Amino acid sequence: MRENKVLTPEEVAGILKIAKNTVYELIKRGELTAYKVGNKVRVDQSDLNYYIQRSKGTSSKSMQVNSSKDFQTFPIQSTFTTNNDSQLILCGQDPSLDILANIIQNHPLGTQVLRSYIGSFSGLISLYYDRCQISASHLWDGDNDIYNVPYIRRLLPGIPCIILRIAKRTLGFYVASGNPKNIVHWSDLTRDDIIMINREKGAGTRVLLDENLRLLSIVPHNINGYNNEETSHLSIASTISRGIADVGMGNQTIANSVQNVDFIPLKTECYDIVIKKNSLDQPIFQLIYDIINSTEYKNALIGLGGYDTSETGLLVAET
Repeated sequence: MRENKVLTPEEVAGILKIAKNTVYELIKRGELTAYKVGNKVRVDQSDLNYYIQRSKGTSSKSMQVNSSKDFQTFPIQSTFTTNNDSQLILCGQDPSLDILANIIQNHPLGTQVLRSYIGSFSGLISLYYDRCQISASHLWDGDNDIYNVPYIRRLLPGIPCIILRIAKRTLGFYVASGNPKNIVHWSDLTRDDIIMINREKGAGTRVLLDENLRLLSIVPHNINGYNNEETSHLSIASTISRGIADVGMGNQTIANSVQNVDFIPLKTECYDIVIKKNSLDQPIFQLIYDIINSTEYKNALIGLGGYDTSETGLLVAET
């Protein structure tokens, strides 16, 4: 018989062994179904069970049919359009974008911001097809050791864009507390005693992994768990915290918010946003530029931890 106990966010945090704030992030990203009773957030035990089973990568055909409980990551074929001038669609998954969206919406001259939690590749393609106005990107070109510009030129061919720096942040391995299996290098992923949890194709973190594997001539399918995917840093960290996998990849900020997870730094990366030049005559984009360069925004990123704001607001390149 299906159990349908009603849980509080605190109880969910205890079951998953994560911080309560992480539970709210999972709910906000659509990865964990929840609802409100008055002003209180509640989660059905059945929805929590579904989240746990999906995180284990054991979803059955019957679970796949139940699309209403699938991750709400708004794929490229999103029903959002950019025809409504009173709203802005911002693609990307990092918490820095949630802060930016919140400041824009609360500014007297701001506008409604719709968040689309998709990876860098899908975000740039959405921008190409006018399905969003701003896309974040953190795509590493291993041959030249540079971020974003080569990909933007290829994924938005012939479309002049500007690239603005949000911040630099550190990506690395998520491992169990104390790093009991001593995972410190890309080559450790090929060990027989290591099980990995991966990001989905098109995510900037997945590109960083795949580029390093290519440069080191490591065959991806020699890595246990390479084909097991999650769609956010939070889900990766939660999977490690619960002992389902030994290693995954994500940023330092998320690692700091999840219990029983240590962070092994690998790469300082550039996290940027991309805007088409033909949008820049709209006043909202001058406001966004001013917000990104503001002390308020930079201090908010510093408060999260794990962000280098020394280049925040920098015009990185024009294409």
